[in-house]
Amino acid sequence: MNHDASQSAPPRLTRRIVLLSVVTLGLAYAVYVMRRPLMMSAPRCMAGRWHGCLDTFNGVVLMTLVTLPLAALVAWALARRRRAAGVASAGRISLAEVGMVHGTVPFLWLTLMPGAGAGTVRARVSLVPLRDLATMGSLGIAGNLLVFAALGFFAPMRFAATASLPRILALGAGCSVLVETAQYVLQLDRVSSVDDVLVNAVGAVLAALASRRWWATRAEAPSERGRPAPARVA
Repeated sequence: MNHDASQSAPPRLTRRIVLLSVVTLGLAYAVYVMRRPLMMSAPRCMAGRWHGCLDTFNGVVLMTLVTLPLAALVAWALARRRRAAGVASAGRISLAEVGMVHGTVPFLWLTLMPGAGAGTVRARVSLVPLRDLATMGSLGIAGNLLVFAALGFFAPMRFAATASLPRILALGAGCSVLVETAQYVLQLDRVSSVDDVLVNAVGAVLAALASRRWWATRAEAPSERGRPAPARVA
């Protein structure tokens, strides 16, 4: 038993190191690509100004990156408290909770940010599937894919009830419908489009596929528990 545990520990440590390295490289690349736009918003954000910081895409992205160490500290504190209470998988649960919030709230803020004609321009709806994809452009499609990506990545790791791709698809689509409805009701000068719902849901599913190795075994465990144990042959 101890021999098997000692053999399984290095692969787990290696996977964690690889995951941390990939995330670090991804964040470094994102910062490098967006360094100029982010630096344009940095003075206003650091001065605590609303205009030019939290009402712009660059400012929101900058503040999301700046608060990453705080999010990591919160996840560590939650994990430590849960380990002290004897909770299993305390680190994974805490990371999933903080990741869902920190990775989703900024994108929701951006999608619900009022346009120039908010409150005066009539609300617009586009219910024809795939009609708006051509007008989104590659940047718009990429942004929509990321809206609920953190939710799709971390939700199955935190909630066993969402640990399946169809449920993540339904969760992403349902959350997107709520966002599009809010844009319409609040008259934010944005188009409430069915294509946004489709792309947001696909983004959640793709993110869930990326984290599947961490939640697939957990989802299959209840079904395996119900199987009768094989009879021993005397």
